[in-house]
Amino acid sequence: MTTVQETDPTPQVDWRAVLASGATALARWAGGSAAAGSGSHVEPVPADLAAVVRRVAHDHGVGVGAVVLAAHARVLAALTGEAETLTALAAGPGHEPRPCRVDTGVDTGSALVAAAHAALVRAAAAPDPEATDRALADLRSDPAAGLWPPTVLNTTGTEDPGPDPVDDAATVLRVVWTGTVLRVDHRTDVLDEGAAARIAGYHLTALRQLTADPAAAPSRGCLLGPEELAFQVDGLAGPARELPDRRPHDLVRDRAATHPDDVAVVRGEEAWTYRDLDERSDAIARALLARGLGAEDVVAVVAERTLGWASCVLGILKSGGAYLPLEPHFPADRIATVLTRAGARFVLTEPGAATTLDEALAGLGTAAPTRLLVADAWAEDHAGVDPRVEVGPERLAYLYFTSGSTGEPKGAMCEQAGMLNHLLAKIEDMGIDEHSVVAQTAPQCFDISLWQLVAGWLVGATTVLVEQEVVLDVPRFVDLLARRRVSVAQLVPSYLDVVVSYLEQTPVALPDLRRVAVTGEAVKKELVVRWFAVRPDVPLVNAYGLTETSDDTNHEILFAVPDHERIPLGPAVRNVRVYVVDPELAPVPLGAPGEIVFSGVCVGRGYVNDPERTRAAFVPDPLRPGERLYRSGDHGRWLPDGKLDFLGRRDHQVKISGFRIEIGEIENTMLRGPGVRDAAVVVSERPGRGKQLVGFYGAPAPIADDELRGLLAASLPHYMVPPVLHHRDVLPVTANGKIDRKTLTALALELDEPTGPAGSGGGAPLTSTERRLAGVWAPLLGVDEDALTPDTHFFERGGSSLLAVKMAVRLKKAVTLQEIAAHPVLADLAALLDERAAASDPDPTAAP
Repeated sequence: MTTVQETDPTPQVDWRAVLASGATALARWAGGSAAAGSGSHVEPVPADLAAVVRRVAHDHGVGVGAVVLAAHARVLAALTGEAETLTALAAGPGHEPRPCRVDTGVDTGSALVAAAHAALVRAAAAPDPEATDRALADLRSDPAAGLWPPTVLNTTGTEDPGPDPVDDAATVLRVVWTGTVLRVDHRTDVLDEGAAARIAGYHLTALRQLTADPAAAPSRGCLLGPEELAFQVDGLAGPARELPDRRPHDLVRDRAATHPDDVAVVRGEEAWTYRDLDERSDAIARALLARGLGAEDVVAVVAERTLGWASCVLGILKSGGAYLPLEPHFPADRIATVLTRAGARFVLTEPGAATTLDEALAGLGTAAPTRLLVADAWAEDHAGVDPRVEVGPERLAYLYFTSGSTGEPKGAMCEQAGMLNHLLAKIEDMGIDEHSVVAQTAPQCFDISLWQLVAGWLVGATTVLVEQEVVLDVPRFVDLLARRRVSVAQLVPSYLDVVVSYLEQTPVALPDLRRVAVTGEAVKKELVVRWFAVRPDVPLVNAYGLTETSDDTNHEILFAVPDHERIPLGPAVRNVRVYVVDPELAPVPLGAPGEIVFSGVCVGRGYVNDPERTRAAFVPDPLRPGERLYRSGDHGRWLPDGKLDFLGRRDHQVKISGFRIEIGEIENTMLRGPGVRDAAVVVSERPGRGKQLVGFYGAPAPIADDELRGLLAASLPHYMVPPVLHHRDVLPVTANGKIDRKTLTALALELDEPTGPAGSGGGAPLTSTERRLAGVWAPLLGVDEDALTPDTHFFERGGSSLLAVKMAVRLKKAVTLQEIAAHPVLADLAALLDERAAASDPDPTAAP
């Protein structure tokens, strides 16, 4: 008997508790309104298949039941995504079914048959020795006789016992094999008729594959029938759209020609028309071409998100070069590494943004790219240089560097056609037109910054560049949305959470807002509920994609809170194909978990000057010859409504505040610390505080936090430096000698637990203002108020810049972000509040 459960039940005091703890949930594949009941699907077993099953069983010296169980385990492994399957078998008539494990992670089909036979023998054992002997005798003569209704896997011989209603709440699937028919009984509220028919087909296919070549790996081959395979490859693909034979910069140039005086881009009090944008970007293109820029030469831009930055992006695209963004505050070492890896020929910058750039260029010596100030490029006279360069759809458009697991960042290369397809998808699904105002909020090294900047220009919209200091001041940001009449915005969920918190406290009319997208990390359902509570009239778009796939590939447009347990990723956008596959790249059954991979125009070219990592992630599409496939490392499954359910990652890559971080890159940098022998970084998460990196290092003696953090900050962007570092003489390891990350994750939470009431360590009791402030800090830091003392340091206790934004919102702007950064100790910030209150109120203990 194999019982697969829809969800883990409450543990019971018998074998079913074992089953509950070991079984992986079978994905629901039935309409949400499907009534509970029993259904049955019968599939005839071809005579030739029945004969070959008997022959293979004879060749292996086992009964038919072992071969059928092996195939059944193979199907369960595919349905659950787990190599070790949990089965339950009855040893004979009247015997209680017992749990039985079959590990499908073996090298050959023969080994799987042997494992299934051993499992049958173990399951046959009964407390009564005589009963055990009888069951084993039955197994030796005919293992099928040892299996009996009402088991889920039942090999009854030649007679079909007939449907047995699936009325056990924990049982959703029963498969009966008689040799002439295969019957699938199922709960209709979990599996519909189509799912039952597919599962029957999987069993017959698994038996054919297993018996055709017992020496082959049991996981080799696809279980899907032709109809399901076609549905997954074509039916779930994004709708086809013929792309215009134009590049994005061509469409912007067309707009400038027809509507030159319309406003294209705004920052603060500065504004450019389409004519201004076209002329300034042409000047950039001419300056680059005059210096010998060739096709696909890489041009880096080290600048804040200014109008100059905007002209550089468009000018590089016009020149036929490839755009590479770098942030001015990145460490010089990081900038030098990226410029070298990308083979950048030129770097555009602005005064005040080149401090670390100049240090990086000096370190590169003669290998450094040519440095050019944006203002100088505008001023130069290259009237004889034509900025209209022929740029094909396959031409490299841009590179974005992301964190790399080997300790080196990797630069994803994307082409013009993929970029255009993504921009058109954003225009369509975000409802952008010539009347729209698009907020550009993302840091320039975050790939969503590109569509936020450029997409609106293709149709004549206005892009508003939101200064970083405004983004970090939520009331100012919300005011800007209203004042600039922003209609489209995209935010990471952690920042949207702060915005929602502000709107819950201070309702603000945003009549022009039409769409808000969330991306960069999984959005929690609770946040979606809160959003629609404050803005029921503004749809939320859950956008999903990766840098390597030209940004977002899936859009789920939400007009209300969905019924799903998690917020789905939504269907693929136009011209994008998304598959869910097993490790061999074969599509898994509908509803089964697997790796999310991509095919189509969205797939980038690979990683720049990094053939090894390119070969690992960018592979030929086995389903569409001639196409590239990108392996994301993300795991998910299809839902019955054709949307993706995101299940997370199985490697050491994480996303925090939208930034993709390879844990390995941080760990490799930590290993440079003096005396550090081992390093591990885990993610700690507490309700209300969000995710936080926590670093552990093994060394003979602790290193001052400032020293180790400074070493990390010299090479890594600020968002990759763990705010919390812990020393251990030796890091814990698992039985196979690997660092025990599960233990360290639990330890990170344990070390962050309150250590006792305030003042218990001899500190002074909290003042009235300090107590009020502690009441704001505690939920943000995920600790009890009693854990906070006057000398508690907000950032050392686990605070982050985003949590500081939340703090400012909850204090109703009594202090600014700059003041929080300058007064991170509880007593100091409370003293500032007291001082401010005393200046305006005779009562110094007035609430902030």
